[in-house]
Amino acid sequence: MNNNRLSTVELREAFFVALYKKAFPHFARYVARMGGSLEEAQDIFQDTLVIYYEKVASAQAEIIVSEKAYLLGIAKKLWLQHYKDGLKNQPLNDFDITFVPDERVATGKILYYLETAGKKCMELLKAYYYDRLPVGNVAALFGYSSTHSATVAKYKCLEKVRETVKQNSLNYADSIE
Repeated sequence: MNNNRLSTVELREAFFVALYKKAFPHFARYVARMGGSLEEAQDIFQDTLVIYYEKVASAQAEIIVSEKAYLLGIAKKLWLQHYKDGLKNQPLNDFDITFVPDERVATGKILYYLETAGKKCMELLKAYYYDRLPVGNVAALFGYSSTHSATVAKYKCLEKVRETVKQNSLNYADSIE
């Protein structure tokens, strides 16, 4: 690599902007698929650029064949380290927290999509998730011949709801009022 392209502030800035445009969108999609935020992706990619700049400024820069592949490799490694560190630092008592619904969720929209599965499905899902009835009790209550039949019925009900949501291309942001 020619270090002359890093000799002035303007050249360095243009160099980093080109690298950012070349590799960041791919990395941001990767982080999003892994459950990370845009801010986390930006922070980690900044660290990646620093590491890459140090490599380019050193005599070892000739080893790099593809800038984009090299940047993505560094960024993914940093992301995995960040992700693992986050899991290590999570207190154990966080795992015992019970679910408290977010008050911002539009319950009307959620109920509408549950209702599209039908009255029987809605009652079945209510028995499982709201009333927290054991599978055997649900099977007896709804007249299923076995617990397996009740479980399959619950699965089919959930699939109806998922299909409706998918058809309408909904995501979490759509259910926020």
